[in-house]
Amino acid sequence: MSTPLVMKLGGAVLADTALLSQLFQTIASYRSEGNRPLVLVHGGGYLVDELSAKLGFTTQKRNGLRVTPFEQVPYMAGALAGTANKLLQGEAVRAAVPSIGMSLADGGLCHISQMDPALGAVGDAKAGDGTLLHALLAQNVLPIISCIGLDDQGQLMNVNGDQAAVAVAAAIQADLVFLSDVPGVLDGQGVLQSHLTEEKAQQMIDDGVITDGMIVKVEAAFEAANALGKTIEIASWRDAQKLNALFAGEAIGTQFSPAKTHMMEQISVSATAQ
Repeated sequence: MSTPLVMKLGGAVLADTALLSQLFQTIASYRSEGNRPLVLVHGGGYLVDELSAKLGFTTQKRNGLRVTPFEQVPYMAGALAGTANKLLQGEAVRAAVPSIGMSLADGGLCHISQMDPALGAVGDAKAGDGTLLHALLAQNVLPIISCIGLDDQGQLMNVNGDQAAVAVAAAIQADLVFLSDVPGVLDGQGVLQSHLTEEKAQQMIDDGVITDGMIVKVEAAFEAANALGKTIEIASWRDAQKLNALFAGEAIGTQFSPAKTHMMEQISVSATAQ
C-alpha cells in the first residue's frame, strides 16, 4: 500500500455545505482512480462555540487552545465526535465514499495525557497503534477521525485538531496536510509564503504577523515535519482543482520542512559557495 495522506480538516468547512460537498466529490473522484489512501482528521470549533453559547458556557482560549473544564467535556465530545463527525460522514455517504467515523481512542490509535491543568480536559496526543487504521485503509475505507480521545484512566479529553492530526500521521507514518479556510501562511502584506523555516516562522510570530490559532497550526506543522522527517503543508480546502493537485503531491500552500532537511540545505549552499 502506498503512503497514506492524512488531511486535517478545519472545522470552518462544516459551516459551508456547498464547499463540503465539493470537497467530498473531489475525494471520491481521486479515490476512484485507485490513488493512495486518504484519512480525514477533523475539528469542529464553530459547533462547539454554538453549543457553548446555548448552554451558557464561557469560551476561553490560551495560546489558541480551548480551555475545557472537565464538567463541559462531555458536551464537547458530543459536538465533535458526534455531530461534526456524522456531518462529515453524511457527506461521504452522499459522495458514495465508503467511510467510518472514529475517535483518537479507537484501536489505541493515540496515547492521550492531560496537557496542562490550567486548560482542564485538554489532551496531548502521541502516536499509538496504527494497526486498526491500516486495516481499514486496506479495505478502501475512508476513516473520518474526531479529535476526542481518552487518557489511560478513560477520561474524555478534547485534543487540538492540528495536534491530533500529527499524532495520527505519526501512528501510520503518513504524509500530512492541514486543510484550512486560508491558503497558507501569509506575510504582513498578505502574500502567501510557499515555504517557512522555524526561524522565519518565529520571527513572524514575534512580529505579530502569525497570531492566535495559526500559531498552534504552524507549531503543529513543524512538530509534524520533525517527527515524521518529511515536509508538511498548510493549504486551503476551497479550490477543488488545487486539491486534486495537492492529492497528486504538488505544493499549493505553505510547506514546512524538518529541521534536519533545512540544515542540510544550508550546508549544501555553503559548500557550493566555496
